[in-house]
Amino acid sequence: MRKIFFLLAAVSGISPGIALAESFTVTDDRAPIEVSEISRLYIDGTLAATFRLDDKTPSLTKKIEIPLGRVNHSYALCGQITVINAEGRSETHQVSSEGTLSHPEGHHLVALGDEGFTDFFLRDPSDPNVARHHPGHAEICASPVS
Repeated sequence: MRKIFFLLAAVSGISPGIALAESFTVTDDRAPIEVSEISRLYIDGTLAATFRLDDKTPSLTKKIEIPLGRVNHSYALCGQITVINAEGRSETHQVSSEGTLSHPEGHHLVALGDEGFTDFFLRDPSDPNVARHHPGHAEICASPVS
């Protein structure tokens, strides 16, 4: 059996000591009143993707890899969203939130903003049980103090 694994690993280019990864996708779309957005997605405390949206790039979808066989994952969304306010001026909001993903492998999640672009979270439109949002700010998003 071990010979078969090494043979399959050699044929597929996988190192025998590395576990295969599962994945899911995340789409972030620029809202109509958004001028630009730069946001980072952390999975289990590690940077997994950066989204840079503007008039030339109004939507991005990223593939996120996660360790094989793990059920729950923490996530955090951090960044800045610049919008045009009711007076026609631009204003920048810091976004920071966190949550838990349960069995996200194979799912497609969307990044959504709420509360006047101050809350930011993930949701799976086809399965509300995949992503759970926790109120408050994500610690990993805190700006370093000098």
